[in-house]
Amino acid sequence: MDSASSWDGTLRLSEFYFAARALSQKWKHMNHVLPPWTWFPCPRPSWAASHEVEGYLSLENVCYLRSNGEDPDRSCTSKEEPSYYKEELTDDATLVQSCDEEVHFYDFHILYSGSYKVPVLYFRAYYSDGQPLALDDIEKDLPPNSLKILRESKWTFITQEEHPYLNRPWYTLHPCGTSEWVKLLFSGDSCNNEYVIEKYLISWLSVVGQVVGLKIPLEMLKKAQLYPVSSSSSVNDGLSRWNPQEDC
Repeated sequence: MDSASSWDGTLRLSEFYFAARALSQKWKHMNHVLPPWTWFPCPRPSWAASHEVEGYLSLENVCYLRSNGEDPDRSCTSKEEPSYYKEELTDDATLVQSCDEEVHFYDFHILYSGSYKVPVLYFRAYYSDGQPLALDDIEKDLPPNSLKILRESKWTFITQEEHPYLNRPWYTLHPCGTSEWVKLLFSGDSCNNEYVIEKYLISWLSVVGQVVGLKIPLEMLKKAQLYPVSSSSSVNDGLSRWNPQEDC
């Protein structure tokens, strides 16, 4: 990573691994509801240096619950019982039907883009029987503020492509322009390089997670103290005007 004054908002592969470990450790310590982010090592690509570690972060079995048209609740995993399982229902058939209709599961992966030198979020969504959700159904799971961002910015932001390691179609948030707005998040900071790398993925996910309704634990944001509210607002304003087709 270059000095803070000349930094362009990108990461080296080795720095991504350091940032991934920092996010995983802090998430596990401060988030006792969602499952942990887990690091999966992968074969090193030909362009990576011999000392660099290749892999990705995985957060899986995140359960989205929707009831009576309200925003989906992301408070359990497939290993836990959704809250309505605990309600007293006399008709077992109704319970099964309700579960199938209202419970969706999401897997999230954070990969390193060698082309853009920034993290990129891949995700997939599926029903309890493993059948994948269409993009239209995924959009119904998104909170209103996420849909507002997507519609007002006219993004071609959510696309479907092959997962680089799993060789299966996943949805992804295009990384084009990421380095510019990440640099904004740290603008004005007098922190050293190690601090910026450690907080990089926490800061990045606090913005990218909004698009898919994945929230950073509030305590993690307080600990990071990366930017004042005014700076955060300016970043969101910039994102709302950004069109990847113009920048790529």
